[in-house]
Amino acid sequence: MPNPNASQSAKSSSRRWLSVATAAVLFSIIWLMPTPTGMPIEAQRLAAITIFMAVFWLAQPVSIAVTSLIPIAAYPLFGILSAKDVSLPYANHNVFLYLGGFAIALAIEQCGLHKRIALHIISRVGSSPRRIVFGFMLASASLSMWISNTATTMMMLPIALALLSTLREAVLLSNHDGSSDAIDELTIPVLLGIAYASSIGGLSTFVGTPTNVSFLGFWDKTFVPLGFESLSMVEWMASFLPLSILMLIATGAVMTTGIKPLPNAERLSKVFFRDQLRNLGPASGTEKRVFVIFTCTALLWMLRKPLKLESVQILPDWPSFVIWVGAQFHADLNFLRTMIQDSTVAIAMASLLFLIPGEPDESGNRSPVLTWEIAEKSLPWGMILLIGSGFAMAAGFQSTGLSDWLGKAFSEFFTGQPTIVLIFGVCVMVTFLTEFTTNVATVNTLLPTLAAMAAQLEIDPRLLLIPATVSASCAFMLPIATPPNAIIFGSNLVPIKSMIRYGITLNIIGSILVTAITLLVARTVMDF
Repeated sequence: MPNPNASQSAKSSSRRWLSVATAAVLFSIIWLMPTPTGMPIEAQRLAAITIFMAVFWLAQPVSIAVTSLIPIAAYPLFGILSAKDVSLPYANHNVFLYLGGFAIALAIEQCGLHKRIALHIISRVGSSPRRIVFGFMLASASLSMWISNTATTMMMLPIALALLSTLREAVLLSNHDGSSDAIDELTIPVLLGIAYASSIGGLSTFVGTPTNVSFLGFWDKTFVPLGFESLSMVEWMASFLPLSILMLIATGAVMTTGIKPLPNAERLSKVFFRDQLRNLGPASGTEKRVFVIFTCTALLWMLRKPLKLESVQILPDWPSFVIWVGAQFHADLNFLRTMIQDSTVAIAMASLLFLIPGEPDESGNRSPVLTWEIAEKSLPWGMILLIGSGFAMAAGFQSTGLSDWLGKAFSEFFTGQPTIVLIFGVCVMVTFLTEFTTNVATVNTLLPTLAAMAAQLEIDPRLLLIPATVSASCAFMLPIATPPNAIIFGSNLVPIKSMIRYGITLNIIGSILVTAITLLVARTVMDF
């Protein structure tokens, strides 16, 4: 009798080696082809390496984290960057912003605070089928602003499945005709709503999604030295929280169109949420301490720069106070505001979690809220390497001139186009490209090219870079596009045809809204 596991393993091995062969063939074609006019030979080599990595990111014959290490070996070997120069981007300060943010999110998960927040939000939104969908979406988006969209989806999925199971059992007992079909129809909007809302909420803060971290690092490394201002959390949120709200409303409307009412759904779901909250009991001391750390972190991020309304300062920035205090003791202190970044806050507050005591165990001993053993096992080291590889790729694109060459090629196509057409074209391109590879990989690959394209067109680079970054979080059609999509698809409760049907509509809506928000809101808030 044939072994099904052996057969599956053989197929997996065949696919792996097919993807390796495809990457090698494409690499060889680009390497051996005549060098295009105006392209440096080093840029051609880098293009070959980039295509090789893109195939590996798409097909994943090895872990994404392993692919992310390729530049450290390949760039020095092929004369792109020295070993020192290619390694430094992996320790970019924005990598530590993500690391610190995820450590805080991990503490929130460890103490159960995330579940309490989610249940409170959902229970207050309402209990009709339409409100259930919106409730899960609102909870997912709110959490995803501060913890990763992956962690948010993983946390919300079991809560949703438990509620759907409760509703299914109840309607079957009630013997209402068609009730079971109504539950099936509710399952897809609820689960896809969680995935989509996790991505939508994450785009409104720096730490909600790694694509924003990648952009922030690229901006600080490439444009701040040229005289552009660094971006603050409050500027970003003021620009894109409205986008998140509009996208949530639009997504909820699309997901709930034609949704059927359920008998007794309101009463049953209220009972479910009440029981879930009762089972949690009162908030523990650890939850309260973690909530204080979380709140202080958010405030410190938001007030790293003065909070202004047009030219009127509403609240001062706290780094100015630190500088003033330091100057009293060190008259020659050259403490520039630029020395303090969001990563400073993230690491400082995350470090406190390893000191603040948690709940006592049976012996009365108090371990810290977060221990290194837990952090070591649970922090997304692979994602951290992926972000670092994006900064390394950006450095390679700039040093070889590949970004300039591609920017010139693209700019020739877009020359003479109105700004709105240009931005919308970038949004559509990034959104649909992200459907076939990870959103971080898309951003890492395109940012240097778009920066060079902006220089060729003589426009502010933020007009292209920011909508491209945000659009990478608005890919809703395929599982591979974002981790939330993949997690929900992995539940085996959402057919891919449903994801495509809803996703293509939302992709188009997303491109339109990102274009509008960039021109009408972000351009005003960030003054570009």
